[in-house]
Amino acid sequence: MPATPIAESRIVHHERVPGGRYWSMVVRRGFTLRLVDTDGTANAALLAYNPSNPLERYNMADTLKGQHVSRLSQGNMLFSDMGRAMLSIVEDTVGWHDPIGGISDAESIQRRFGEARFQEHWNDFYRNGRELFLIELAKWGLGPRDLVSPVNFFQKVSVNDDGDLHYAAEHSHPGASVDLRADSDTLVVLTTAPHPMAPGPIYQPGPVDVSIYRSAPVRDDDACIHHRPENARAYANTLIANCQEG
Repeated sequence: MPATPIAESRIVHHERVPGGRYWSMVVRRGFTLRLVDTDGTANAALLAYNPSNPLERYNMADTLKGQHVSRLSQGNMLFSDMGRAMLSIVEDTVGWHDPIGGISDAESIQRRFGEARFQEHWNDFYRNGRELFLIELAKWGLGPRDLVSPVNFFQKVSVNDDGDLHYAAEHSHPGASVDLRADSDTLVVLTTAPHPMAPGPIYQPGPVDVSIYRSAPVRDDDACIHHRPENARAYANTLIANCQEG
């Protein structure tokens, strides 16, 4: 099912993040972030922080146990470690996004793809998610202690009965998209390095198109808020915080 078209008058920002790169921006309350897997090979690893107090950030454990899930899709929210709703998945054409696979590092990239250093390959050197996140986080005064497990959008990792993780190759498709409504002002930090479980041997991370547009008003019957009782409580906590912050 294709994504709902966005009227040009609602879009306030659009750009393409190449594969193996980084991006960040504060998405204000009342706006929605759309991520598009341009050619069907992207891994959009995402972290979220409260820009007014970066000690509050997306918390994988609370997000999953609060909604009784091990994957994220339409209707789910990204909870902060203070029990607030940061981002709501209001539309999703993929159906499964990975919150448990973690971040690629230099060792995992070298093991799967080999080594391609900047000294020999210049801008075509192999980048990994951990280094890219740390570079982008530094722009906001954040560092290694602020690096937590991200959501890997457009990727699928499942768990079998024995507790083993299984990576699903070719899970996404060209033009796949996910829309994240900002329920409070949220610093979004994104990298497009390969997933840590992605098989080699070809290093070719895909690009992600990023759009920010004005959100529709939140309805009384909003599917994300009513997805679970915990979602409604998290959203209520967010409304209280938004009022206190003005």
